[in-house]
Amino acid sequence: MARRSGLMLLLLAAAAVASAAVPPSCERIECPSYEVVDSANGFEIRRYSDAMWASTAPIEDISFVAATRTGFLQLFNYIQGKNAYNETIEMTAPVLTQVAPSDGPFCVSSFVVSFYVPAKNQPDPPAAEGLHVQRWAGARYAAVRRFGGFVADSDVGEQAALLDASLQGTRWAAAVSDGRRADPTSSYTVAQYNSPFEFSGRVNEIWMLFDAKDASDM
Repeated sequence: MARRSGLMLLLLAAAAVASAAVPPSCERIECPSYEVVDSANGFEIRRYSDAMWASTAPIEDISFVAATRTGFLQLFNYIQGKNAYNETIEMTAPVLTQVAPSDGPFCVSSFVVSFYVPAKNQPDPPAAEGLHVQRWAGARYAAVRRFGGFVADSDVGEQAALLDASLQGTRWAAAVSDGRRADPTSSYTVAQYNSPFEFSGRVNEIWMLFDAKDASDM
């Protein structure tokens, strides 16, 4: 019995480490740095440091997949040199899509697609037509749920609902709720870490962002 209990503890510890592990793509390309401040069944709380993101204007579409493809093509042109400095920029991960859902399944939602600016370019990100720079000033927190595969339109709302459900009754629920009320243009964010040409080992995440002031009482 003691041996079985010890084995169970080891398995639980291994699962906790795996859930906090960085996505494999971040071992190959640059990703924003973060600190895990809490984790539980179904979610992880991260603290991200100051960072710059190149972002599209809001894209109106009924499809998350189509809007993300549209935004990614704009950002791909940006890193290929279609910017004010005619400078090629290294690819990073993840590509974020902020989602402001519509009121119904056949109504247009709003999406903003963003690219993490590499450390080399953080002090002076080149401008580009149709894009703007978002700055995460100071600490920014994210409640995170990870899932795999290619992201389908049907996945995003379901995964966001599962993340929201896992946060209920925790000390983070109020801060996340306040963060969503403070920015009604972004109910949640989808982070995708893989190239479209990678078919296995895909890592995606749902983020619900909130600021340090919302976490001050945690």
